[in-house]
Amino acid sequence: MVKKWYFYASLAIIVAFLSAGFKPLKLDKNKWFLVKNIDGKQYLYPSLEEESYTSMNIPFTGNLFIGFKEALGYKESQGKYKKINSLGYLGKYQFGVETLKSVGVRDSLLFLRSPKIQERAFVALLSKNKAILQDVIARYQGTVVNGILVTESGILAAAHLGGAGSVKRYFKNNGKKYIKDAYGTSIRSYMEAFGGYDTSFIAANINARVSLR
Repeated sequence: MVKKWYFYASLAIIVAFLSAGFKPLKLDKNKWFLVKNIDGKQYLYPSLEEESYTSMNIPFTGNLFIGFKEALGYKESQGKYKKINSLGYLGKYQFGVETLKSVGVRDSLLFLRSPKIQERAFVALLSKNKAILQDVIARYQGTVVNGILVTESGILAAAHLGGAGSVKRYFKNNGKKYIKDAYGTSIRSYMEAFGGYDTSFIAANINARVSLR
């Protein structure tokens, strides 16, 4: 009887041992956010919920100039340097050939191949338009015209869309004249969408030109 008890007990131990070897491994699933206790303290964040972060617009650029140029570039071409639209406008910021010439760029193919030149051309055009529109900026910045708070960046964006002359006509008519581009996008919509960015470092220069080196 004792021998049978030892036999069954041994058999149970062997079965339990073998069964343990076939149990699925318990994998550690890390939290989506780092909250390990390295020094005995838990890292503290505003939220440990993934949804609180994944819906954010990253990288955060606030009202910095990089935010202005990237937002405008995305609106114009989805940020595509080699984009040519149906009217022949070129690059990330959708320059017309004559506008390119005004900032010293005469080789359209070189322009399309060079993101560096496109970025320089954008800044040069801002400088030129800021010089042309200095009086408009000084007079209207910080005021509300036709329901839109006027800012320097909004004025410069509107000039990029329709030219400095169109912006002057817009204010001459107190913002009530519907001025739009060939695709139906209005000066007013750019004034609103791209207002509030910091473009203060752009120097007004009527003779701004692009360095092609």
